Formats: sequence, C-alpha cells, structure tokens
Amino acid sequence: MTTFEAILLTIVTASTPLLIAALGELVTERSGVLNLGVEGMMAMGAACSFAAAVTFDSTLLGVAAGMLAGVLMAALFALVVLGFAANQVGSGLALTIFGLGLSGLVGAPFVGARRDPIAHIDVPTLSDIPVIGRLFFEQDLFVYASIALTILIALYLTRSRSGLTLRSIGENHTSANALGLPVWRVRFWAILFGGACSGLAGAYLALVYTRFWSPGMTAGRGWIALALVVFAAWRPGWLLVGAYIFGAATVLQLHAQAAQFGVPPQVLSAVPYLATILALLLLSLRRGRAVGAPGSLGVPFVPDR
Repeated sequence: MTTFEAILLTIVTASTPLLIAALGELVTERSGVLNLGVEGMMAMGAACSFAAAVTFDSTLLGVAAGMLAGVLMAALFALVVLGFAANQVGSGLALTIFGLGLSGLVGAPFVGARRDPIAHIDVPTLSDIPVIGRLFFEQDLFVYASIALTILIALYLTRSRSGLTLRSIGENHTSANALGLPVWRVRFWAILFGGACSGLAGAYLALVYTRFWSPGMTAGRGWIALALVVFAAWRPGWLLVGAYIFGAATVLQLHAQAAQFGVPPQVLSAVPYLATILALLLLSLRRGRAVGAPGSLGVPFVPDR
C-alpha cells in the first residue's frame, strides 16, 4: 500500500463518524428542533459501546449499546424540550456537559483496554484495482452503511409522505399543528433518531477508528457535525461532501505534524476547527448576497428554536 492510499483510507475512516452524527442531527433539525448535545451523545455512545464490547467480547453488542446510550440521552433531551418546553439551546449544552462527565465515569474501568480491528468487506477482483480498489471495495460495514443512510435520508425527506410531514413541521409547526399533524410525535422520533446516529458515531470512534476508549476522545467532533449540517444547508448530499472535506482536514493536519513543517503542532491541530469556522463564514456571506439578489426569497431553512 502506498502512502497516498493510506492517507485516503484514513480520510474515509475519519469522515465516517462525522457523517453519521451529522445525518442524525440533520433529521432532528429538519423537524424544527436544535439539539446541541451531539458531542455528549457521541461521548456516551463511545464509552458504552466500548464497555459493552469488552465486557461481552462482542462488537455487535457494543454497537447496540452505543446506539442505546445515544437514544436514552436523546430521550432525556426530548423530555426536557418537548415535555417541559425548556430552551433548546440551554438544554442541548447541558446534555453535552452531562454526557461528557457521565462517559468518563462509565469508561473509567476500561481505560487502557483495546479491541481487535473489525473485518472489512472485500469485493473480489475489484478490491485489487490500484488506488481506488481498497478505497471503494474494501471498507468496513459502517462506511457503506453511512453512505446508504445518506441516500435513504435524502429519499425519505424528498420522496416520502412522512418525510414531507417532518419538513413541514420544521418549517412551521404552528400551521402543521393547525392542520392536525402530529408535531410532538414527529419531533420526538426525530430526536431519538438523531440520538441513535450520535451513539453509532461514538461507537465507530471507539470500536473502529481508535479501538480504545479515553476521556474526551470525541475531541469536538460533535460540534463539527453540528457545523456540517449548516454547511450543507440541511441537504444530505452536501453533508456527505462536507463530512469528507472536514475528515480530510483532520487527517492532513496529522500528516503535516509528522512531516515537521516547522509550524507549531497546536496550530495544525486547530486546522479542522478553523476550516469549520471559515466554511460557516463563507456560507453566511453567500446567503447574505442571496438575500439581496433580485427575486430571491432570502429565507433559508432555519429550525424552530
């Protein structure tokens, strides 16, 4: 394997948790709910999945435990913001703090343990093609599942009756409620779906990407996933592109540090987050010009807060 191939393969694995978590948040925000607790749900998914995988020696049970942890955290958020009508921003931030703290407690006994790598799906003959063979035809199941999930969510939001109902509730929940649409129920299930995706993303981090658990291992990926949703303008296709761009930024800064370019490592470590801020700034400027353009509605999708 060449160095170039190794970098491409690492970019794919680095991008996958971002994509999975962002897809869940996209559906949640499309229903009109902003959940800033993605980072906390990912951390809980990582800790619980690794703890279950080590305890029962089963990656499958570990993944299930990670998703369940994300769903339970999301259910807590739904209870607070839907049941008690609490502020979504404050509740999401509290969920992140709670998740980061609780994950440290859950994962403490498993610091230092490691898991074996999971098997990759190898397509005979096609995986032997130089460069693109291993990139497209020899990945783990989670990579293929994340791409399939992107396509399914895009079709769901644009081609299904329930998907259009979810979007209409997100655009104007008052009108949707007046029409008799189940606003509370749709938002509740959308929040749970977002939690399941965040938990799955955390499980991927612990069981596939690093194969160990340590406190703070999410390292801001939940916040990047949130930014990706805005960067993609709530469109699954652009979300896929954005996830791989930011995944590439994460991997390339690591290789830049290894190459010792003379730039302080702290600066290189900040590259993915600086890229996130720059992307949001450019998006904001583009939307500002679009608002002033003749014939433009100038009203991008903004979830109900």
